[in-house]
Formats: sequence, structure tokens, C-alpha cells
Amino acid sequence: MLSPADTPTTPAPAGAGTHDGPSVFCRAAGLSLAALARLLSGASVRWIASQPDTCQRVYFANHTSHLDAIVIWSSLPQAVRELTRPVAAKDYWQRGVVRRWLAQQVFNAILIDRTDIKVHQSPVDLMLREIGMTKSLIVFPEGGRSVTGEIGEFKSGLYYLAKKRPDIELVPVHIDNLNRVLPRGEFLPVPLLSCISFGPPLWLERGEAKVDFLERARRAVIALKE
Repeated sequence: MLSPADTPTTPAPAGAGTHDGPSVFCRAAGLSLAALARLLSGASVRWIASQPDTCQRVYFANHTSHLDAIVIWSSLPQAVRELTRPVAAKDYWQRGVVRRWLAQQVFNAILIDRTDIKVHQSPVDLMLREIGMTKSLIVFPEGGRSVTGEIGEFKSGLYYLAKKRPDIELVPVHIDNLNRVLPRGEFLPVPLLSCISFGPPLWLERGEAKVDFLERARRAVIALKE
């Protein structure tokens, strides 16, 4: 989920994002959950013209299921996974003790209050503050889950992330078939095969218009399906 305000504000200060890292118990829970997510989703992972890396990145993907962030996160090698923070909807992940504990203690997710967007802090500034100069992000630029399977237009947040932090690699990710693993409105996943494809990094080009960049980023995700 990534649907921030269109108006950029002040960048986050360098060195922000001071999460001390998971405890031994939470790290063990994360390993177990990652293995379970891979098992339930049957996800095969492809890296196309790119490789896993601990450098700072924004992984941006199509959005079809509440499992999307978990499966992308679990598809990363452990060293990369521990540096990567999913961005998720606060109203969903704070619903219930278990979800709240997973989001805060295992995934170290950045939770966005969708009812508070444009009222207080820009979600983009919040994300940049939280990741500092070392962490990476998993975001969904459509802003919500697709009900048709088609990849919708990207919201402006990805553009402002790229504009404020041009040093961060933007890695397109395509998720295939995961909407059938956890259909909309269902609670329990159905084990099926899915595929997670990571593509080559891209960056905002000098002078590139917002609408052109967002369409180029969207096409980069679509291309991984083909």
C-alpha cells in the first residue's frame, strides 16, 4: 500500500530510522514465517537482470492480496530480508493482537494510516525517516489491491521517493497468481503455485516528468509478467 500526498515536503534527515533489529525470538519467528509463506504460496523466485543485494532499495510491486508483502519479504535472502521493511495499511495490520505483533516485531513494517494521509506527516517523509540510510522498502504503488488482476495506474508516492532519494535503487517486482492463494475476502490461504519476479533496477531520470516516470515504472512491472 503506497498512496501518499502529491505535494513533496522536507526530506527525512540522514541517519534516521533507528530500529534496533529483531530479538532472537522474533528473528526465529521471522525465519519460520518466511518458510511457511514460501510453502503456502509455492512461490518460485526469479531474478531477471538483477541479483539480491543489501544495498538500499525500494521494491515496488503489483498488489493483489494481503499476502503480497509477506511473500515478497520471504522471497528475499535472510540478510536482505532483515534490512527490508514492508509498507502496509495500518487499519489492517493493527486489527488483532497477532497481526499487530507480526507487523511490529517480525516484519518491522511501516504502517500507514490511510485516513490520515495529507493531514499530518507525508507518508513519503515517514518512510524515508524510518529507513534512514540503510533499510529498504517494499511498496505497492497502485495504492490498493487489484480486483481484476490488471495493474492499475501508479500513485505519486513512488515518484517522490525517487525524487527525494535518487541514490536508492528502484526494483520492479511482479507477483503472479497470489490473488488465488488468498482470494479477496478469505481468511485462510489455499496452497497454489505462484511466481515472484524481480527485475532490473531503475532510477528517476533527470528532468523526467512525474506521469512519464510512473508509467515507465508500471511498464517495468508489467514486463516481468511476459
